[in-house]
Amino acid sequence: MMCKQRSGYRLIDHPADLGIEASGQSLSEAFEQAAVGLMSVILETELVERRISRVISVQAADPEQLLVKWLTEILYLYDGLRFVAAQFQIEELTSTSLSAKVLGEPFSEDRHVTRLDVKAITYHQILCQQNEEGARVRVVLDI
Repeated sequence: MMCKQRSGYRLIDHPADLGIEASGQSLSEAFEQAAVGLMSVILETELVERRISRVISVQAADPEQLLVKWLTEILYLYDGLRFVAAQFQIEELTSTSLSAKVLGEPFSEDRHVTRLDVKAITYHQILCQQNEEGARVRVVLDI
């Protein structure tokens, strides 16, 4: 099993898919790191300029569903609107709602190096956990 560690998140091999486990001081930071992890699976984020901002607002029944909806919105920005996100700033996070600013730029085949095609964010082995030591989230990507 391959496990690739980065600063605030690590990529986890899964038999048919790819998992992301992200952590932070707070759930907001863990959600932001999960988004960074998602985009690092899709393309080389180091090449993305942070010149345009987009706002994302989602509501859900619980933190796990909120995590899936959050990452699905980021995936939609890329797949549906051809917007490459590289920086994520969650401005408000409750157990049922999230609002954030996403910074990036339009996708350019000439400048952006793609990696894997992510089809969906799944609920398989999902985790949202926060305690006095910090926060940790996990999702599995359908690739």
